[in-house]
Amino acid sequence: MALPVLILLLFITIPFSESKLSVEYYKKTCPDLESIVRDTVTLKQMANPTTAAGTLRLFFHDCMVEGCDASILISSDHINIAERDADINQSLSGDALEVVARAKTALELTCPGIVSCSDILALATRNLVTMVGGPFYNVRLGRKDGKVSQASRVEANLIRSNRTMEDIINYFAVKGFTIEEMVALSGGHTIGFSHCKEFADRIFNYNRTTATDPEMYPKFAEGLKKTCTNYQTNTAMSAFNDVITPGKFDNMYYLNLKRGLGLLSSDHALVKDPRTRPFVDLYAADQAAFFKAFAHAMEKLAHQGVKTGRKGEVRHRCDAFNFIQG
Repeated sequence: MALPVLILLLFITIPFSESKLSVEYYKKTCPDLESIVRDTVTLKQMANPTTAAGTLRLFFHDCMVEGCDASILISSDHINIAERDADINQSLSGDALEVVARAKTALELTCPGIVSCSDILALATRNLVTMVGGPFYNVRLGRKDGKVSQASRVEANLIRSNRTMEDIINYFAVKGFTIEEMVALSGGHTIGFSHCKEFADRIFNYNRTTATDPEMYPKFAEGLKKTCTNYQTNTAMSAFNDVITPGKFDNMYYLNLKRGLGLLSSDHALVKDPRTRPFVDLYAADQAAFFKAFAHAMEKLAHQGVKTGRKGEVRHRCDAFNFIQG
């Protein structure tokens, strides 16, 4: 193949917006970016240990709706109901929103109007994952913040945990992810927690003849029932996704799935479906393989629907557009 043709093909396979991103994007315009974000997330994670899991979830919810453009950070106002107020986003972490806001405030004092909120969220997520034991991966920067954030666009772009594995596989495929990448991203559940309403059917109302999912480890199920007894009146009731090492990013999530310790129905489905089970087995046996796959999937996730140039803006504050919505 002639060299010019090869170069052309390589260029065609790289989305134009993605090709503009660079690890050193702010090297000259905001050289203290990395240290400012690192210091901010470190202080927040030390004070509130669930920040890492909350930020990882916030990042996923942002990227899967309108792309990685910080549209999830926008607050609703009298003329617009924003993404974060969609039903599925009601339980997003306040600590995650706060850590991004703190980093933005610090950066505006050092290099005003330079660093986008979407880049801050992407970088903070990577730093927090690494801080709790997860893999390091490169974060290419240069995203612009989106100019649209509407709750009405959320439901069709995020998948519920009670959907079938067929639905989940198809959902990720539409977003450009393979089954292996989907299983690796699910490993993010090795940290954090889920509210009782997300898995209540598995422990209280499994089917007409059995209240509890028989494939859930019995003592685990009993413990969850005690934890979630009043979940309908106390909606904040929750349980750790990984009951063994909830604050450590490791491969215990996959080991738990094989022991009947998966919390959500979508978690348990991973170990039952023949298309996903081989990857569960692989990651349960080899943490290095999981970390490599997770890092790759996160780099790919971070490029979902990236906006550059005039397609976005650098917000002055992360919860509001620079322009007035009309």
